[in-house]
Amino acid sequence: MARPIWTGSLSFGLLNIPVSLMSGERRTDLSFRMLDSRDKKPIRFERVNADTGEEVPWKDIIKAFEYDKGSYVVIDKEDIAAAAPETHESVDVEAFVDAASINLRFFEKPYILVPGKKAEKGYVLLRETLKNTGKVGIARVVIRTREYICAVMPDAEALVLILLRYPQELVEFDEYKLPTGTPADFRVAPKELEMAEQLINSMTADWTPGDYHDEFRERLSAIIKKRIKSAGATTKFEEPEQREDAATNVVDFMSLLQQSLDTKKRTPAKVASKTPASKAKKTSKAVKKAPAKKKARA
Repeated sequence: MARPIWTGSLSFGLLNIPVSLMSGERRTDLSFRMLDSRDKKPIRFERVNADTGEEVPWKDIIKAFEYDKGSYVVIDKEDIAAAAPETHESVDVEAFVDAASINLRFFEKPYILVPGKKAEKGYVLLRETLKNTGKVGIARVVIRTREYICAVMPDAEALVLILLRYPQELVEFDEYKLPTGTPADFRVAPKELEMAEQLINSMTADWTPGDYHDEFRERLSAIIKKRIKSAGATTKFEEPEQREDAATNVVDFMSLLQQSLDTKKRTPAKVASKTPASKAKKTSKAVKKAPAKKKARA
């Protein structure tokens, strides 16, 4: 069984539902190692100084932002910690919106929220209410060290959390030359529209994801398996350890719902503490160096 990314809570109003955040996708891409064609040995990539060519140990590597070609400002661990959000194990719903109001381009990556022990009632309450109202929760969530906005929505028996892209991450349509105007402006005849509609209707079917396969990956996997078998190689796989969900006490949902309605309370957004001015001056050190490059060595 897969391990949770974190175990915490899903909160809206005064209600808190213990949940585990689980991955909602499975990567099936084939990964490859690069070998030296002369002796079939793996190639090692090293971190080297661009000026001296000498290898740089991890303890001497720092992070910097390139604000101009060849010009950098150093960012210390304290700077990153100051900007990082405080809450790491919660999904804080700030509003509920119509599901149809979110443009598909905003959806990025799915996760699954799994209820903790004795948290099924609150989980089902939110899931069924979202189904009945056609709403989705807009929330903030921290995964590892980065904060995201996300949508919490029902899907069959699950509450799914889908990361959303920020508006600045989407390319505006006006950056490309797209055809604008009516079909007549492009000499599209009404009869052509009618025939195209008939064709689409004739090809209409129910969406069945299982009907579609990554044929390239399947063919390449077959080749790899054949090569492994001919070489007599074997592979081992170990199941990861299971981790128990957090237990919870019985909650008076009617009371919490009424209090939330009476106070119109929303889960407050978390504000990260700011770095003191003295530390900020210390950490904003500018340096000028040529961009570092990686060098491969057999």
